[in-house]
Amino acid sequence: MARKRKSPSRGRGAARPAAAEAELAAIRARIDALDAELGERISERARLAQQVGVAKGLHGAADFYRPEREAQVLRGVARRNRGPLSNEEMVRLFREIMSACLAQEEPLKVGYLGPEGTFSQSAVYKQFGHSVRALPLGTIDEVFHEVESGAADFGVVPVENSTEGTVNHTLDLFLGSPLKICGEVELRVRQHLLGTMSSLEQVARVCAHPQSLAQCRGWLREYLPGVPTVEATSNAEGARRARDEAGTAAIAGDAAAEVYGLDKLVADIEDRPDNTTRFLVVGRKLFPASGDDKTSLLLSSSKGEDAGALHRLLAPLAKHKVNMTRIESRPSRQRKWHYVFFVDVDGHAEERHVAQALAQLRRQADLFRVLGSYPKAIL
Repeated sequence: MARKRKSPSRGRGAARPAAAEAELAAIRARIDALDAELGERISERARLAQQVGVAKGLHGAADFYRPEREAQVLRGVARRNRGPLSNEEMVRLFREIMSACLAQEEPLKVGYLGPEGTFSQSAVYKQFGHSVRALPLGTIDEVFHEVESGAADFGVVPVENSTEGTVNHTLDLFLGSPLKICGEVELRVRQHLLGTMSSLEQVARVCAHPQSLAQCRGWLREYLPGVPTVEATSNAEGARRARDEAGTAAIAGDAAAEVYGLDKLVADIEDRPDNTTRFLVVGRKLFPASGDDKTSLLLSSSKGEDAGALHRLLAPLAKHKVNMTRIESRPSRQRKWHYVFFVDVDGHAEERHVAQALAQLRRQADLFRVLGSYPKAIL
């Protein structure tokens, strides 16, 4: 009886899985080895961070925190990155490692405009990592007060949106506050329509912070015409109402959807795809230069009503080749039609050409304050 010939294709098919399994096992073994090495290196980094504190006689996370040093480290992470992870992902991972190392003895206390689930909370975690103690507060005024009193180490407050412009109340608080700007955070803001209903036809009202309503006015006009909008003190408050009130939908981000258990009815309803909010980190002291910084100034002149007064006031910036990136005017609250100017320039106040310009500005301005010199936002 002739022997049955073995199918060549079946033999090759059986060989391939065995080889693939062996290759997969080798890859997993390499991953395990790398995980073990990463764990050892992270622990070593944490021990070295402790040694830095001992050497400098530091006590508590607020003394350890150096925003200029963190900025330098994170810029280096992005510069050395060769993929496949994006620079943004690599920076986020290293931020969390640094956050955990900093919080070994006591976490930083950071106040923000709450409640939980706001974009301000997301900005806190982007800047400081998740190992901080985030303190939700009811108003921007409370954030300033808690930092001024020492109840919070730092605060995070919104200052402008790329679509809707300046948050004037934040600027106004600097008129009477001794706080300094220690950093900035740029957060890409993705607005979603959230609710518990199954279709847009069931939406009776839309509740959100006025800024978010404004950022989505075009979408609301097109897809929910005639549906009334209700202003809330925060997007998180709007999300809470959407959870508790039949027919109420909210505009908010992913964090609010998760905190309040809401469905994402429509994602990314903001009118501009690059919708971004800039936040300021406020604290009680100034920090040294990081190498890529911004300086914020508060200025005014008693000759503000004279022709060319503002031009003359800002002339030292041009003379010393200091680039002005932003200027906002606000009522001084001293007399009618008298204004102060909030000015952002490139560079740190300790850099020679910036220091020369500021010295001349100080001599000719009636009001001159350096609100802060701080690292530019990273990714």
